[in-house]
Amino acid sequence: MTTAAPGRVLGLAVIGWGLGHIALGRRRTGIAWLVAELAALIGTVVLSVALIDTTWYLVPFVCGAAFIAAWAAQAVLAYHAAVGSGDATGPTPRRSPAASIAWLTLPLLIWGTGFWLIAGRAGSPEAILDRFVTAWPQALDTSDRFASLADDPAALASVAAGALTRLEELCASGQLTSDCAVAPEALLRDVRVRLDQSTGDRATAVAEVVHYERRETRFLGLFAAAELEPVPYVSLLELELSAEPAALGARRWTIVNAQPLSRVPVT
Repeated sequence: MTTAAPGRVLGLAVIGWGLGHIALGRRRTGIAWLVAELAALIGTVVLSVALIDTTWYLVPFVCGAAFIAAWAAQAVLAYHAAVGSGDATGPTPRRSPAASIAWLTLPLLIWGTGFWLIAGRAGSPEAILDRFVTAWPQALDTSDRFASLADDPAALASVAAGALTRLEELCASGQLTSDCAVAPEALLRDVRVRLDQSTGDRATAVAEVVHYERRETRFLGLFAAAELEPVPYVSLLELELSAEPAALGARRWTIVNAQPLSRVPVT
């Protein structure tokens, strides 16, 4: 084993797995770390592509976090090996070892932030309903935004567009908020989408127009207070959701059926 400045070894190890060990002359160990990095990176990417939007979305997240932890671990091991190699002083480093390791917080931050922006998009009925509500205002224009939400995107878009037309009628009759005609998004201001039933791999959701009624209550059981309670007014549509099989035994939620509901006000 050769000697090398610990600061330089640590810097190389932070750049890539095994580079610090190679700088110390431990080529076999360094190459093993490089191969392990490549295998771990490929495995994390494959798991992310296969599972990131399923019920097992936490698996790639844990793998990614473990990848960064192993990255830091091999850098620390290389640094300690350099310190014990007999040339622990070397040139004075421009930054402390802790500052070098701190650079690894950047990929951790990028991974954590980026992952949670796209993870679990079909991992639960609630996630699918949230995406449906986001795409709903465009139902009159295109069905493309429903492509990843339903088995039959065109049918879902048709039912959603019909519900928007019904909302426009309610808006014209003055039964919605005063600014409901401003944009399609404003039509949905008084609409609530809720899970009606959820059992195992099946779920049912209902979209309905609500208004708010004042209800008397008591704070801490002593002081008189009031709260606004949403009361269903008109049922718009019903969505049936199912958890379909995905890769490696995971499940991916999707909308399997959509149908309009009666226009009769909810009682």
